[in-house]
Amino acid sequence: MSRGRFGGAACLIGLLGALLVGTAASSPPPGGKIQIYVTPNNGAVYKIVIVGAIGDYGTATSINKAGKVESNGNYVRIKLSKGGFEVNSVALDKNTSNAPPQLDSPTTCSYVFGGSGPVTLFNGSGLYAGISGTLQITQVYAGIGPRLSTGAKKGQCNQSNNAQPIAFWGSITGKGTVKFS
Repeated sequence: MSRGRFGGAACLIGLLGALLVGTAASSPPPGGKIQIYVTPNNGAVYKIVIVGAIGDYGTATSINKAGKVESNGNYVRIKLSKGGFEVNSVALDKNTSNAPPQLDSPTTCSYVFGGSGPVTLFNGSGLYAGISGTLQITQVYAGIGPRLSTGAKKGQCNQSNNAQPIAFWGSITGKGTVKFS
C-alpha cells in the first residue's frame, strides 16, 4: 500500500516539475550574445542553428521586403522550433553582392568568394517576440564551375550567373547581441 502512495507522489512531483519547466520554456530569453550557423545551398531555404542566449534551430528563408520567397532577397525569415523573427540583410548584401573571387582559377574552374557585414533582427514571434539586435555575418562560398561544352569557347570555364556548379560548399556564420523588449 505504501508503494501506491509513493508512486502517486512521484507522479505528482514529476507533473509539477514538467509544468514548471514548461512555464520557464515559454518565457522570453533574457537576451545576450548569440552565434548563428547556416548551411547554404542554391535554393531559398537553409538550415540554421542558433546558440548562446537563444538555443534553437530551424530554417532561414530568403525573402524580399514584401515577405515573398526570393532566392536573392534582401531579407530573411527565420522559423525556429520556439518562434521566429525576420532579418534585414540589405547592408550585408550590399557588401557581398559584387564581391570578387578571392581565388579564381581558369585552369580548374574553381573559385572562393564571400564577405561580411551587419544584419538587424526584427518582427519576432512566439518566444522571440520583441527581438532586436545586430549581428555581424560572414559568408564564404567555394565551388568548382562547369566548362562550356559548345561554341568557340568550348572547354573554357562557364562564368554565366546561371551556370550550376559541379561542386559547392558554403558557410554563413555570425555573432552579436540580441535583446527582447
